[in-house]
Amino acid sequence: MKAPAKKVKIGDVLLHLGYIDEEQLHTAIKSHKENGIKLGEALVQLGYIDESALGTALADQLKIPFLDLKHYPIKPEIIRKVPERVARRYRVLLIDIVRGEYLIGMTDPTDVMALDELNHVLGPKMRVAVVSESDVMRVIDLVYRRTEDIVSFAAELKDEIGKSQAKIADITEVTEATDAPVAKLLESIFEDAVQMSASDIHIEPDENFLRIRQRVDGALQEHIVHGKEIVSALVLRIKLIANLNISEKRLPQDGRISIKIKKHELDVRISTMPVYYGESVVMRLLDKSGGVRNFSQLGMPETILNRVQVIIHKPYGMFLVTGPTGSGKTTTLYAVLNELNTVEKKIITIEDPVEYTLPRVNQVQVNQEIGLTFAHVLRSALRQDPDIVMVGEMRDEETVEIGLRSAMTGHLVLSTLHTNDSISSATRLMDMGAKGFLLAGALRGVLAQRLVRRICDSCITDYKLQKNDETWILGMFPDVDQGRLEHLKQGKGCSRCNQTGYRGRIGVYELFEMDAPLEDALREGDTTTFTHLAQTQPTFKPLAHSAFQYALEGITTLSEVFKVIGGTG
Repeated sequence: MKAPAKKVKIGDVLLHLGYIDEEQLHTAIKSHKENGIKLGEALVQLGYIDESALGTALADQLKIPFLDLKHYPIKPEIIRKVPERVARRYRVLLIDIVRGEYLIGMTDPTDVMALDELNHVLGPKMRVAVVSESDVMRVIDLVYRRTEDIVSFAAELKDEIGKSQAKIADITEVTEATDAPVAKLLESIFEDAVQMSASDIHIEPDENFLRIRQRVDGALQEHIVHGKEIVSALVLRIKLIANLNISEKRLPQDGRISIKIKKHELDVRISTMPVYYGESVVMRLLDKSGGVRNFSQLGMPETILNRVQVIIHKPYGMFLVTGPTGSGKTTTLYAVLNELNTVEKKIITIEDPVEYTLPRVNQVQVNQEIGLTFAHVLRSALRQDPDIVMVGEMRDEETVEIGLRSAMTGHLVLSTLHTNDSISSATRLMDMGAKGFLLAGALRGVLAQRLVRRICDSCITDYKLQKNDETWILGMFPDVDQGRLEHLKQGKGCSRCNQTGYRGRIGVYELFEMDAPLEDALREGDTTTFTHLAQTQPTFKPLAHSAFQYALEGITTLSEVFKVIGGTG
C-alpha cells in the first residue's frame, strides 16, 4: 500500500508554511476541542484557510498528490465498490483502478482506521491522494443516490401488501413507525431529493408502475418503480402525515408539513390531484437550513444591483418583481427584506405561505377560508404604522389599488406579479383595474427575472454553431461580434451533472425605472408610448440580451437563451 506512514500535525505544518499564525491556530484548536471536529475543518470553518490550500499543504507534507475532483472524471461504477457506509464515515472515495491498483481519495490520508477498513474491503493494492472534504461529500451524495433503497423498500412494501388481507388504508394507518416499509420508502424519496438538490418531487401513478420525478435545476428527472400496488399506500402515507382527508380521492387537496432530512430543515408544500390511474402528488421542497440570502448573494449584475439598491431605499413607492412560477421572485424579495430589515423600520409581510421567518418582521399568512385575503390583511396592516409592506402577490384589483395608494402615502410596497417581462407589468396592472394616475404616482421600478441553467464545469466543451442558430442570433442581435460565436459552450454530460450537461442555475435580470416621460404616458393611459419609451431607456437591457451575454461568456447554452426568448414573447 502506497500510503502515508506517519501522523502529520496539520496545524504545525500550516503554521510553518505561513498559511496561519499562532493566534489563529490557538483559536482553531479551541474550536476543534469544543465542537468535536477535526482541526483542519475548524480552520476552514473559521475562514483562516480554504479547503484547496489545506489539501495542498497536507499533500506536500506527505509527498502524495492532491486531486481536484471538480476536474477529475467521476466513475460511479468504480466508486460504488466501496460501501457507502465506509465512504461517508471516513470521507473517502475510490476514484479509479489503474493496472489493478486502487486510487483512493482521502480527506485525511493518515487516518489508520480508514486505511484498515479500505484494506479489508479492497485489499492492499492502494495508492492514496488528498481530496477536499466538500468535493468528497458532493460526489458521495451524487453517486450513492437512494435509488436502490427506493426500489428495495418499494419491493418490501409490495410484499407486505401482497401478504396482508387488510385494506391498504388499514396498513397505512397502522404503520406509523418509521421502520415500516411505506415510511422507509417515503424517507428514501425525500433523502434522494435532498441529495440531488431537487425543488419538487412528483409522485405519478401509471397503469403498471409508479413514476417518481424530481425537478433539479428547473428540469424534471425520472425514476420508475414497478408495482402499481404501492401507489395507494404511498399516497395515503403522504396524506396522513399532512393531515389531509385520506378517504377523499375525488377532489384535489393541499397540505403542508415540516420535516428534517439529513440536517436539512424542509418545509414541504403538498398538492394532491385525482388522475386516471389514481392520485398524483406534487411536493414542493423549501430548504430552510440555508436561511435567507443577502442581497449581494443573488448574483445580480452590479449595474442592476446598484440601481435596485437606490429604488428600495426610497422612503415610499412600489417596487415589483415579475416572472413565471419558479423564477426566484420570492428569493429576491426576501433578500430585499433582509437588506431593509433594521431597527428603525417596521416591516409587515402578507404571504401565501410564509416561506422563511425573519427577525423583527411581522409576517402574516393569508387564509382564504376565513376571509383573510391579501386585500383584507393589507388594509389592516396599514393601521399598524408600517414603513415597509411586502405583499406576496398582486392577485386582484382590490389588492392592487390598496397597494398603489399605500405606496403614495408614505409606505414602501414590495410585491410580485406574473408577467413575461418588466415593461408589460404596467399594462397588466391597468388590465387588472389600476388607474393610470395611481401607477404614475406610485410605481418606482420593476425587476423581471428568469433562472437559466449553468453549464456543468466538469464536462464543458465547445459548441458547434448550427446554421439556423447563426441566422437566429444575427436576426436577434445584429451587432454581435461574430468572432465570439466561435467560443460558445455546452455540457456533454457526465456523472457529476447526471448526464444533463448542466449543474446549478444563475439569474437573468431586466430592470426598468420610472421617469417623468413614462409617468406622463401612464397618466394619459397611452401604453404604446409607455412601452416604446421604456424600451429605449439608455439603461434598459432586455432579458434576452442578458441571457445571450451569459452564453457568450460560456456560462449557459444557446438552448437556455431560447427558453428565455420564448418566455418573453
